[in-house]
Amino acid sequence: MFVSSLDSPASFKDFTLVLPAVAVGNVGQLAVDLLVSTLNMRRVGHLHTDCLIPMAGNNPYATCRGDAEELHTPAEVYTSAEQKLAVLQIRAPIIQTKSKKFRQLLVSWIKASGFSRTVVLSSSHAYQRDDQQLQGTPLRYLVTPSLLKVISDAWEELSWREMERVQAFPGLPEANAEPRLYIPGGGITKALYADSCAEDLSLAVLLLFCSEGDNIPDAFTLVNHLNDWLHLLDNPSQEPNKWKIPTSWNLLFGSGIPPALF
Repeated sequence: MFVSSLDSPASFKDFTLVLPAVAVGNVGQLAVDLLVSTLNMRRVGHLHTDCLIPMAGNNPYATCRGDAEELHTPAEVYTSAEQKLAVLQIRAPIIQTKSKKFRQLLVSWIKASGFSRTVVLSSSHAYQRDDQQLQGTPLRYLVTPSLLKVISDAWEELSWREMERVQAFPGLPEANAEPRLYIPGGGITKALYADSCAEDLSLAVLLLFCSEGDNIPDAFTLVNHLNDWLHLLDNPSQEPNKWKIPTSWNLLFGSGIPPALF
């Protein structure tokens, strides 16, 4: 359930929604951090649900000591009215037994809010690619039929590669049926895409093959591909585009090596 933090209910009519999948390397979540920080997006509410592991923390996008003490929760919504853009940042893992319930909540909220399209930023284990997925860039996409009808021309200009369907048992032709969509490490990405196709939602998935570790470069790669499509940061007088790193990234890998160790 969406809970507004504004005096009047937030309107998302004809907005584009961007949300991350909690997936390998947290690449989608890091990319959303860059969007919120760079576009100076405003928090307008949160999703109240028991499907995420409970947590709370300080403001991850604080710009001064005064706003650093704000309390933030696992699933918050930010908007940029100028860009007609909304993002849902998910900061906690989804409880495994409530994955379906969470997807149903998302689909219901997206339909009720009137978003024009939804973009899921995700990732998948690089080491589990098959031979055809080793070719080209590590970016792949999925798009629902409902959205493809609207953006088919613009989509072709991007020259991106669609996520390949793979054999369930590579090397055993007699055991394989039709190739299937397989996104290891992608969290709810595959199921949410299937739900969106069934519900006739306009949804796209941008996905990057990666490995666990320092995934900041992967986040920049993913958000730059998103910008190639949505043109959120295009500025002719500023080359290359500059993404603003949020203050919360200062402690992304802890506070450093204690000198006492040496």
